[in-house]
Amino acid sequence: MQKTYMAKKEDAGTAFKRQWYVVDASEVPLGRLASKIATILQGKHKPTYTPHFDVGDYVIVINAAKVKLTGKKQDQKVYYRHTGYIGHLYTLTYRQLSARHPELPIKLAVRRMLPKNKLGRRMLRKLKVYPGADHPHQAQKPIPLNL
Repeated sequence: MQKTYMAKKEDAGTAFKRQWYVVDASEVPLGRLASKIATILQGKHKPTYTPHFDVGDYVIVINAAKVKLTGKKQDQKVYYRHTGYIGHLYTLTYRQLSARHPELPIKLAVRRMLPKNKLGRRMLRKLKVYPGADHPHQAQKPIPLNL
């Protein structure tokens, strides 16, 4: 009989070496990119995956400003933000949001694919998104990831 491996808190330091991956987002559809990144952040690509434990890896996304959307989503995709005050619902199209903060659409797409709890917020901290081609994580020796 085979046993399913479940990670424990004691195994965190020794058994799980976290890798760093770098992803080039230029000309990649936003949703496909976000789903691959969410899988890596959760650790579902590893045989040691455990649903209640963070065993995922770090992901660096470069060229976030060059991510692609299909169809008319540049102008029809809408992001909503509410301040908490009555009547203060702000809407931005993808084009407006990416002009102000080119890394935010990727972060939001990945965040919505992660668990909606403390564990998901911890996983999101391992995502680093940069609008250009350079990043300050060369010391971690990231592995290029093709999507």
